[in-house]
Amino acid sequence: MKSHTCLNIGYSIRFIFLGFLLIAKVASAQKRILSIKDMLILVQSGQPQLQAYQKQTEAAGHNIDLAKNTLMPNLTAGYQAGYATYNNITGMSYPGLMMPITGPASIRNNYDPVPGTALTGLFQWTPLTFGQREAAIEKAAAQFKLAGTYYDNALFRQQFAGIAIYLDLIYLEKLLGSQQSNIDRSRTGLQQSLALAKEGLRPGLDTVQFQSTLAQAEMDRLTTQRLYQSQVLELLRLTGLPDAPENLVLSDTLLAAQLPVPPDTAGLYTQHPEYKYFEAQVAVSSANLKEINRAWRPRFDIWANAYSRGSGVEANGTIDKAGGWSLTRNNFGAGVQLSFPILEFSKVNIQKKQYSSLLKADELQLSQISIDLQKQIETAQIIYTQDLTIAELAPVQSRAARNAYDGLKQSYESGLVDFTRLTQGQYQLLNAEAMEASAYLQVWKSLLDIAVSKGTLNIFTNQLR
Repeated sequence: MKSHTCLNIGYSIRFIFLGFLLIAKVASAQKRILSIKDMLILVQSGQPQLQAYQKQTEAAGHNIDLAKNTLMPNLTAGYQAGYATYNNITGMSYPGLMMPITGPASIRNNYDPVPGTALTGLFQWTPLTFGQREAAIEKAAAQFKLAGTYYDNALFRQQFAGIAIYLDLIYLEKLLGSQQSNIDRSRTGLQQSLALAKEGLRPGLDTVQFQSTLAQAEMDRLTTQRLYQSQVLELLRLTGLPDAPENLVLSDTLLAAQLPVPPDTAGLYTQHPEYKYFEAQVAVSSANLKEINRAWRPRFDIWANAYSRGSGVEANGTIDKAGGWSLTRNNFGAGVQLSFPILEFSKVNIQKKQYSSLLKADELQLSQISIDLQKQIETAQIIYTQDLTIAELAPVQSRAARNAYDGLKQSYESGLVDFTRLTQGQYQLLNAEAMEASAYLQVWKSLLDIAVSKGTLNIFTNQLR
């Protein structure tokens, strides 16, 4: 009997242990750990808008194939049947397919309806365009590159936004921890003031003031919590993650306690996505101008056709309606055509001036972007140096504020200082802790600004451990 009891107890303990293990696994499965590098990948794959830009780039790439495809000949087949007046029976073939003219001229007007049919095949080929086809291909290639740079620039901006939000969340997490510590200090102070007031060592007013301080500390933390959750939701939107805000866990929180190594900022800004976009825009405008310059050139076409027709009117003028439905006359033709738009020179000259102005405008915009990016790099480097100096001093302030608060707390318990001095020291400690986290993360933000101004986020991500 005793052995059975022990066995049942053993099974119960094992069942309970497995239950706790299952609950722990479910709880951990609900949490999503997100690093900055993983976030950058999710931003690229999780936004439908960026995927739409990618598809637009693919569509622009097909324009190159379409421009090249104009070298291929065209073969068009057509059949026509009509029931028209004696004077005008459809059936004659023409390089533009068919015209409503046929057969012998009638001696007099005869409006009796008779049938007419025609079957034709038209071959057209434009092997020579005197540079027009090449200009169209070059324009399509430039537009494809422009679409690609637009996608790259949009992705770059979204990834930058994701990193900036991630850094803000690290700071807010650190601030929430400091505010929780401040709540604990206020709650401890309230309990001490109650005890000291009962012993007559402190006035009862201190208790009321501690209650007010505690309530304010809790409201401040709730405000920060609300801001934190809104930022998490924005990060989830950028990454396309379906998780709830409370299930997201940031893994790169150590950035709030370490400083990056000064970056190597050598190299030019010409690989910046925004610079590449305006550079591609200049190439498109240049290709447009080249296409217009070649528009006033001749065009050489080769054509050939074969056709059969049937007419309800015989050569002697007699009507044979049954013959109108049969293809009794067969013909073929071939030829070349050289055409030149003589009177379009005025229109082409106006377009040349128009596209020359557009090209010049894009070149000036590219020059402005060059100036702006250069100044952004210089500004970011200066700010980084200043923020690094501030961050090195922040721990000194934080340690001093903590020591000062500990001393004021002991002095308050001994009756040497009043409530105002103690809460002032408590506030200074909270502010110093927040400033330390802010100073460290501001250095990372300055590093991010350098990376953005240089156009490569690797300057930032290479320092992530």
